[in-house]
Amino acid sequence: MQRGRTPVSAVIITLNEEDQIADCLRSLTWADECVVVDSGSQDATCDIARSLGARVITHAWEGFGRQKQFATEQARFDWVINIDADERVSPELARAIERALASSPQVAAYRCNFRHRIMGRWLRHGEAWPDPHVRLYDRRRAAWNARDIHETVEVDGEIGRLDGCIEHCTADSIADIFDKINRYTDIQARQLVEAGRPIGLPQVLGRPLWRFWRNYVLRLGMLDGVPGLVHAVQAAMTSFLKYAKAVELQRHRQ
Repeated sequence: MQRGRTPVSAVIITLNEEDQIADCLRSLTWADECVVVDSGSQDATCDIARSLGARVITHAWEGFGRQKQFATEQARFDWVINIDADERVSPELARAIERALASSPQVAAYRCNFRHRIMGRWLRHGEAWPDPHVRLYDRRRAAWNARDIHETVEVDGEIGRLDGCIEHCTADSIADIFDKINRYTDIQARQLVEAGRPIGLPQVLGRPLWRFWRNYVLRLGMLDGVPGLVHAVQAAMTSFLKYAKAVELQRHRQ
């Protein structure tokens, strides 16, 4: 920690992340503590995290939003950066955080871009860039919402912006990509049905087609080659399965 800098805690939620957690923690050596909240890993995740100096807490899974809020509450310091095990803080972002916290921050949180890697390539177009999110925040003025998936930080106050990015190692194989889509869209479909939103052909067919066109053509995802195409198809497939599964759930409940 730089002398006089506002201290910051890094928090990470994990489940069977032995292949990712070491690189994640190594990108956080500038933080004043690292807290890993694990929901029952059966691999070496917890041992690796402890060996790299992290404080490990076991906590049963509550959904992404609640789990991240629980992790936030375990931190020693009020300023918190939350990243996932498959994410890394770039050196430029680490320096930007050091500068932002060199004096007492006047904002409640900071937003930074995400940089996504698919099939070994960092994407620079489409929905993948820029992809800003709030991940550094003062927990006295910000909290994670309770969503089971696609959770966000809700901030009471001004949000600043940081240079640099969080590097997201999204997936290195198509099998990994579509396995994640299948698992996540189960949750998204249930949320749609529970919210009582009407779902029909315009959503099942129209939303995926529009998302592919916007991602691949309007936002130039085509310039990222085959990985850009895969990312656009992934986004469209996510929309299709989310709404199609929601229709299926609705019919089962009738």
